[in-house]
Amino acid sequence: MMVDVETPTGETLPIDDPALTRLLRDGVFGAPELTLLRSDRAMTDCRPVSLLSVQSARQLGDEMGTSVDPRRFRANIYLDLTAAGGFSEDGFVGRSIRIGSKLVLSILERDARCAMITLDPDTGESNPRFLRQVAGAHKGTAGVYGAVLVESEIRKGDIVELLD
Repeated sequence: MMVDVETPTGETLPIDDPALTRLLRDGVFGAPELTLLRSDRAMTDCRPVSLLSVQSARQLGDEMGTSVDPRRFRANIYLDLTAAGGFSEDGFVGRSIRIGSKLVLSILERDARCAMITLDPDTGESNPRFLRQVAGAHKGTAGVYGAVLVESEIRKGDIVELLD
């Protein structure tokens, strides 16, 4: 999910497009040198975050006849939706949720999975069955992506509330 920038003229450019740098520089007195800096810091307060329910991991395990470590999906946030079944987070797409007292996420889309889920989070051992199962039974998706609308720290055990 690349960041796009809408210019004052209404044009939308990818953040790494040299034309954007030229546009920002042109018209500024002295034509300063502009560069795009990349940060290696976590940007989960301004970039999409991935969410997966532990029920989805459990359901996938049931379908495959094995236990599934939710960490295999490398989500940013693991939800325990105790009153819901597996893959119920799919129903959040297009809606917003609150986690804890302040954090609000707009749920953008289902999380399309790649070969990363085939790798055991402890050993790195590959098992392609995981990706085949997600592809065949769940249209290649497991979990959802959300964009942060209201920042806040969250903690294990925080309440998850569907807002709209």
